[in-house]
Amino acid sequence: MTYCLAIKVKEGLVAIADTCITAGSNVSIKKKVHVEQHDGHSIFIMTSGLRSVRDKVMYYFQELSEETKNYNKLYQVVNAFGDQIKRVAREDKASLLSGGLKFNLNTIIGGQLKGDETQKLFLVYSEGNWVELDEGSPYVIIGNSGQGKAILNRIINPDTTMKEALKAGFLSFDSTRVSANNVDFPIDVVLYKKDSFKMFEKRYDQKELANISDLWAEKLKQALVELPEDWIDSTFNKLDEKLVPTK
Repeated sequence: MTYCLAIKVKEGLVAIADTCITAGSNVSIKKKVHVEQHDGHSIFIMTSGLRSVRDKVMYYFQELSEETKNYNKLYQVVNAFGDQIKRVAREDKASLLSGGLKFNLNTIIGGQLKGDETQKLFLVYSEGNWVELDEGSPYVIIGNSGQGKAILNRIINPDTTMKEALKAGFLSFDSTRVSANNVDFPIDVVLYKKDSFKMFEKRYDQKELANISDLWAEKLKQALVELPEDWIDSTFNKLDEKLVPTK
């Protein structure tokens, strides 16, 4: 399974992708985020799904690099990527289905081209169609998303800073990691500030962030202890009364 998260705030974009690949009992590390950086052209692509579909789509898409360099809006890149998904589906979907495999590839594409008034974030589905993320949905997760949404829902909004978004994003990843054995370190982080046309990449391993993970766990325990109890006192009093043996 995969964990890929992208967050859009007014300041810019924050993306996090794990690198864990599981095949049976074998576990390996492989980068799941692809970055393209040219003059006035800054994008990242993160994928989750069947690895053979992902690799073929990416090869086809990268063959279009000279063409996509001439695009001036990110949606045009997204359309080109979606076309390659449809192309691979025409070539491989039937054989995959006959072999008991699902044609599956979800993709996050974010960035900004010279014709975009601001940074953009898109979710592309296995069918090749897409939606754009806006202020009403400031983040998107593909892959293992169940455990990591709660903290993002409580914290992320358009005015969240990129630093706050990265911290919340890491805690979202960490919640997923401790709940799933197929999401793990290292993690790749991509940062993009609005109108900068410069992508920054950083890889973090577990040792670098172990203290943050441990601190968060302690903070959660402390917060639980400090929560008011008046709202449950009467319930436990009644429970204790029921446990008192009658004569």
